[in-house]
This record gives sequence, C-alpha cells and structure tokens, in this order.
Amino acid sequence: METQRPSAAAAAAGARERIARLRQAYLAQLPERVAQARALCDSLAGAQAGSEAAAHLHRLLHNLKGTGRSFGLTELGACAERGEDLLLPLVDVAPDGTPGAALQALPADWRAQLAQCLDELAVLAAGLGTAAQAAAVGELPSFALAPVDRNAPATPGRLVYVCDDEALMLEQLAAQLACFGYEAVCFTDPDALHDAVLARRPDAVVMDIHFPRGHSAGIDVLLALREETGEPVAAVFVSARNDFNARLGAVRAGGQAYFVKPVRANELVAALDGLTHQQEYEPYRVLIVDDEPDMAHYHAILLQQAGLITCEVHDPTRILEALHQFRPDIVLMDMYMPECGGREAAAIIRQVPDHVGLPIVYLTSETDRRKLFSAMRIGAEGFLTKPVVPDELVAAVMIRAERMRTLRGLMARDSLTGLFNHTMTTQLLENALSLARRDSGVLSLVMIDIDGFKAVNDTWGHPAGDQVLMALSRVLQQRLRASDIIGRYGGEEFAVILQNADPQQAARLIDALREDFARVDFYSGEHGFHCTFSAGVAAYPMYQRYELLREAADKALYRAKRGGRNRVVVAE
Repeated sequence: METQRPSAAAAAAGARERIARLRQAYLAQLPERVAQARALCDSLAGAQAGSEAAAHLHRLLHNLKGTGRSFGLTELGACAERGEDLLLPLVDVAPDGTPGAALQALPADWRAQLAQCLDELAVLAAGLGTAAQAAAVGELPSFALAPVDRNAPATPGRLVYVCDDEALMLEQLAAQLACFGYEAVCFTDPDALHDAVLARRPDAVVMDIHFPRGHSAGIDVLLALREETGEPVAAVFVSARNDFNARLGAVRAGGQAYFVKPVRANELVAALDGLTHQQEYEPYRVLIVDDEPDMAHYHAILLQQAGLITCEVHDPTRILEALHQFRPDIVLMDMYMPECGGREAAAIIRQVPDHVGLPIVYLTSETDRRKLFSAMRIGAEGFLTKPVVPDELVAAVMIRAERMRTLRGLMARDSLTGLFNHTMTTQLLENALSLARRDSGVLSLVMIDIDGFKAVNDTWGHPAGDQVLMALSRVLQQRLRASDIIGRYGGEEFAVILQNADPQQAARLIDALREDFARVDFYSGEHGFHCTFSAGVAAYPMYQRYELLREAADKALYRAKRGGRNRVVVAE
C-alpha cells in the first residue's frame, strides 16, 4: 500500500516528533506482539517445513528484531533473533515445496528453546514501561535538516522509494531520508512498488528482502523490474537477514549496498548519496589563445555548444593576465603566432608555479610530427590538427579539463570530509570579503568546534571520530546553500562562510543545525554515543579585515566553550 508523503519541509520539521511517536507506539505494542508470538508457538504442530504458523511466527520475530534494534532495544532484538534463527529450518522451503536441508539440523529441543526465548521476550517487554518511553525521545536519531534560509539547499530533492512491510521501520526510514533532502515515498507491498517504478522511475530504491509472501520477495521484484525494463533499478537492500544467500540475491538483483537492520542513518544516506548524487555541473573553462580572431571564435562556438565557457586571447602577451582573471581548466593554443609562438607561450605559462599542471593543447595546421612532439617537450599535453572535428575537439578538451578539476580538487579539499582544506578556505574567505566590500554586502564567518572530540577518539577509537567528522560535514553540506562555503579548518574545527547573512541570521541557522546534530546517533561496534558542537559567529562589516573577522569568531567560539559548550555565541 502506498502512503502519502508529506512535503520535504514538513517531513524535516516534524521528524523528531514523528520518530518519537513511532518508538512509543512500538513499545506500547510489544506486550500484544509477544502474546501473539506465544499463541503462534502453541499452534505449531511439529517440525514441519512450510507451516503457516511457523512462517507467521518467524516473520513476527524477524520484525521484532529489526525494529527493536533500530529503536535502541539491543537486548530485545538479540532475543528475537535467537527465536528467528530457531524457526529458520521450519520456513526453509524449496520452490517445489519440499523441506530445505536445514530441517535436518533442527535441534531436538527446539520447542523448549523457542518457549524460553518467548519467555525472555515477555520479561523484556514488561520491563519497557513508561520510563523507557520517556527516555526514548532524547535518544532518537533526528536529522531535521530542512533549511531555515529562504535560499534553496545545496542538494535538490531526490526521489527514493522505500519498501518494507514493517510499518514502524518503514516510517522511520522515510522520515530520516526526508530529513536529508530525499523525497521518500513509502510502500508496504512489493507489487505496489513494482507498479510505481514502471510509472515513474525513482533515483533509488530502499528495499527489504523478507515479506509475508516470501523470504526473497524484495529481490524477486527487482529482478522482475530489470527483466521488464532492460536495466537494473539502483537499489539499497535493508534487511534483518545477514546470510550469504540473501546478500548474493541482492547483488544479482542489482543491489549496490546492503545493510543489516538496525540501519545506521549515516551509512544509509552515504550509500544513497553515492547512488543518486549528480555532481552539480560547473562548465569547464577553456582559454583559447589564437592570433586569428575568426578561428578563435569558431572554436569558442563549438565548445560553447557543448556547454563549456570560453575566453579568447588574440594577443599572446596577455596570456598571464587572462590566466589570473579567467582561471581556465585548459588552454587551447595556436602553435604559430607572431611575436610569441605557441612553444614560447607554453614555456612562459610553465614558469608560473600555479600553472605547472595546467593542460595545454596545441591547435595547429602543422603536420610534421617531429615538430609537434618537439613542441610538446616544452610542457604541452597534446595537439589537434586543424581543421578539428568538433566531436574530437570537445572530447579532447573535456577529458583533460576533467582531469585538471580532479587534481585541483585533491589539492584544495580535505581527503576525509571532501570539504575545502584550511588553505583553500582561507583563500575563499578573503575572496568573499573582497566581494562583500565591493557590493556593500554582509558576510558571516562561523567557526565550529566539535565538543570533547579528543575524548571521542580516546574512548571509541579514531574510526568513530572519523564517523563524527564525516557526519558533521554531511550535515553542513546538506543543510547550507550552494553559495555558502564550508571548510575543514583543522582537526575537529570547521569554518562556514555565509554570504549575505547577518550574524543573527547565521546564529539562528547554525543553532538549529546544532540541535539536530546533537541527536545524531553514532556507533562504535554495538555502543552508541552522541556528539555536540560549539560555534562562534562574527560578521563583516563589523569586522573589516580577515584577521579581525577570524579573531572575533575564534573569541566567540571560546566563549561558547567556556559557557558550557553545545551552544552558539555571536561576537560582540
């Protein structure tokens, strides 16, 4: 059954409340579910494979395990898993209806073990009373990242179909995905999802494997869709099953990620981002150096038709100026020009350290290969013979420009988080200040520091610390505008440059984000923990120079730390 999805903004705003209600409802239903499990256990006639009661009980325990663990009820989930494992031989039925090989391994006292397991479940359910429900709200994962700024967030909504017949689990997953900017549409029936994919193909599917109609129903549906459409659906499988056959089936159905319940939101979102993220296409920038304006215009038109941005230089003595102002990803240069030929111009470009790796491709009518290769020794990457076939021109430019972008990215970004590194963040802040001065605008600098980060590393290990750093970077990237600049300033410190935002606006935005981040669940093995951050805000034009702005933001951050941490302070 397909459920109605609220708007992304409403889903994000109401995420905490809805998830809290889901957990409370689960706790309230536990005694009834355990009683139902006891009744089903009593109705089992014996060790018969394919029993309807066994299948029903197996599914019930399966759901108790997955949902329980997702709500932080680890002991209850482990108990339900033991019961589920005991029943597996009874539901292991071949396609022809014959018992599976596992039936032979069923222990003789399986009924007594199952009864003991259900007794333990009953005790656990009875112990989860009002106190547990009250405490649960603060423990819930909450990623309400809907932007409070009127500008659009950096990442547009992406359509994801979520299919799970466990309603509480389904709603929890959908709520978390909506908080991260996904348009999550929910289904409890695999057939309904099948029809929806044919009607409107999503960016990705989050699919359970085990449904009442079969232990691999989720896999079967995606296999059928691939057969009908001729291509696999981008899929992430989420299941309480962790056996080899389930994983193999998921791979064969086109699954590109597999998570065992309970699902950790950071990991699921990271997998979906990898499947659905479409890099915002910033057109490649091509500097065309040719003393013949008509030829330069012609090549510019070809490249512009392919969506590239071009800048023409007809006087090679202006190359250095154009490089500084235009910042190209690649240079196309005629090899023979008056006053300064292509070989000499390439040598001049290579004298500038910032341009040592800049791709240079000669555009020339020269056919003497020896001369061409000799010219390449100066530092050019290749040559194209005029007249250039348009497709070859575009391909040659884009391949080299993409490589240049990648190299620049490696030099300008932090390897762990993907955010701008310290050097690039500083440079971008100085550029942003120059623009603010020119336009008489406002700009806010926010310095963020994760509270107690050393203790996280010491207690839970550096992999857990890396998890926290990546989660905060993801939250910042998802929440803030595409025009905002985010950098990892060093260690656990981050810098955010909010253009056209006064300090009060910046503080409200970061404070809302701070509250959300404090509710993110992190894990080290089976142990969960939370983190918080403190932030200091300073703004231009109150602080005119980079040094003063940075110092003011640092002092505000220091006050936030001294004031008890987990807060945002605006510079006075």
